[in-house]
Amino acid sequence: MVETRAGPIELGEAGEGAPVLVVHGTGGGFDMGLSMARPLLPAGWRVLSPSRFGYLRTPFPDDASEEAQADAFAALLDALGIERVPVIGGSAGAISALWFALRHPQRCSALVALVPATHVPDRPETPAAAPWAVPITERLLRSDALFWAASRLAPNALTRALLGTDPSLVAAASSAEQSRVRSVLRDLQPLSARANGLLNDSRQSRHPRPMPLAQLRLPLLAIACEDDGFGTHAAARHLVESVEGAELLSFPSGGHLWVGHDKAVFQRIERFLRAARAVG
Repeated sequence: MVETRAGPIELGEAGEGAPVLVVHGTGGGFDMGLSMARPLLPAGWRVLSPSRFGYLRTPFPDDASEEAQADAFAALLDALGIERVPVIGGSAGAISALWFALRHPQRCSALVALVPATHVPDRPETPAAAPWAVPITERLLRSDALFWAASRLAPNALTRALLGTDPSLVAAASSAEQSRVRSVLRDLQPLSARANGLLNDSRQSRHPRPMPLAQLRLPLLAIACEDDGFGTHAAARHLVESVEGAELLSFPSGGHLWVGHDKAVFQRIERFLRAARAVG
């Protein structure tokens, strides 16, 4: 736990070398960020992975907006004595990562938007849940036993619904990739310790707000698969079209977890980070 001017923030840290801030997606916490960025460790990066608002031991504040979360990242860097870092934002974590780059441009040297759950112009808003369904959803999110049972009895259904990935892709993948997907499902537990963050993400990502992306003046790499069940490929394209000099890494298949491409994805991320670091 790191005490900051924005309140206590839970932080996972691994590796030695230049720091990189990794912002986890929906259902995560510091553990998801560390697991996702593990391929960067042998290349000499120090991964800093905070739990976002309402995830695990990071409290859920009165203002849990994406902008407040971005400001909390800046407060965390201050507490750690770090002036400037590249940032990797995964899925819903890409929203607050982008706000960090917009609100604190002097603190963000480069940005990777990995399967970003960000705004897409003209995309219809996902209908809000019926009032009667809200307490049921909250109860399910706070029931570790129910989620554990579902993960054992219907893993394919959860892979499609929660991970935005076709289970057949996983079945056809290497044993290493199958293990990676299983670990993502496993690491959502205990779900009850992530419920406040999950509910907040669901409200914010139901219809992500547009951002002043044209203001960004930094290296940006967006990565997504065309068959992502959460539609992040369109979001990645929009980012690249909106930010001057931005790059897109795209795959025809792989779902929201880029199944079959983890090695290629992190090789590209590592080259991108090193190039951005060399420029300064």
